[in-house]
Parts: sequence; structure tokens; C-alpha cells
Amino acid sequence: MDHLTIVRHPLVQHKLTLMRDKETSTAVFRQLLREISQFLAYEITRDLPMTTKQIETPMTTMEAPTLEGKKLALVSILRAGNGLLDGVLELVPSARVGFVGLYRDEETLQPVQYYCKLPDALQDRVVIAVDPMLATGNSSAAAIDLLKQAGARNIRFLCLLAAPEGVARMKEAHPDVPIVTAALDAQLNENGYIVPGLGDAGDRMFGTK
Repeated sequence: MDHLTIVRHPLVQHKLTLMRDKETSTAVFRQLLREISQFLAYEITRDLPMTTKQIETPMTTMEAPTLEGKKLALVSILRAGNGLLDGVLELVPSARVGFVGLYRDEETLQPVQYYCKLPDALQDRVVIAVDPMLATGNSSAAAIDLLKQAGARNIRFLCLLAAPEGVARMKEAHPDVPIVTAALDAQLNENGYIVPGLGDAGDRMFGTK
């Protein structure tokens, strides 16, 4: 799956194991998600476009590398995406931020939109959509649909866990969108949850049921 990158860094895998543990508290889960998101952000921004500019160091003048183009856009798929968003923003504090509100109908497993607020000029920005769980892939694909309708052309998807079904759905719907994740789990259960997974990321992050 050339559109899928699994970050196998030892610290990522260690932190993910702690997050999977059902005994991990809400506070610790939230902190781990923030930490692991920075490792994932490092990978997904690896090939951002670069240029140079002239600066003065204490020693001399030099042509120094710097990011090129408009500031990148981060789009959180609510509500659980906010846990990844916080960590990525610590690395890229100048990024523009948008939000897409989708919830999964528990009967049909299809996404229902309730909110969408996006930065301007998406066609000129690298856009990173963030959501901890790529399960059925229906909500993620719907969110990418909205980004493309708003003009985004260079989109990447960042998640903590992915299921094969979700990866396949995303590839079918948006083969031009690369995915970066910490793990590709075995499967979905009959309720559409990732197995072995870590439960509902939003509930565990916010302490809700």
C-alpha cells in the first residue's frame, strides 16, 4: 500500500501500547496522544516544499532553508481530531486551522455532517486532515470530499490507528491522499470499531461514554 506510511519508531509504538491499555487514565491518554501526534506530524511534513532566504548569522551572511508558499492548513475532524491537532500545532504554530464536524450514524455507519469551517485559499496550501481513528473510512472520505470541494488539492491524512477496511475505502475514494498512521490493526468488529484498537478515542480523551 504505497499510499500508506506506518511510523514504526520505538517511542511511537511504546506510547501507542500505553494508549491501548484500558487502565490508562483520561489525563495520561490525552497527554500520550499529544506526544505521539508530534512524531506523526514529523513524518507527514517530511517533504513540505522548501526555498531559501538570505539571513545574517552572528558569523556571516547565508542562504538558509525555509518553508515555501502559504502556511499549511490543519483540519481537525471533530471531535477526536482535536487531540492530534494540539500536538501538531506545537510543531507548526503558524498553521491555519479548520474544523469538520462529522458523526457516525450507529445504524448505517455512514457520516452525518453538522459543522464545517475551513481556512481560505486551500488550493494554495498543504492541507493535513487529522482524526485518530481510520475505521470504516466513511467519515474520513466524506471529510476529504469537503476539503476538495473547498479547493484543496494537496491533502494528507494523519491518524493514530487504521483498519484495513478504512485504508481501502480511502484509497478507493481518494487515491491521491497519502495516509500516515502509527499502526494498521487487524480488522473492524461488527460495530465498526477497530480491533484490537483502543476503544473510542474521543471518549477516552474527554472522559465521556
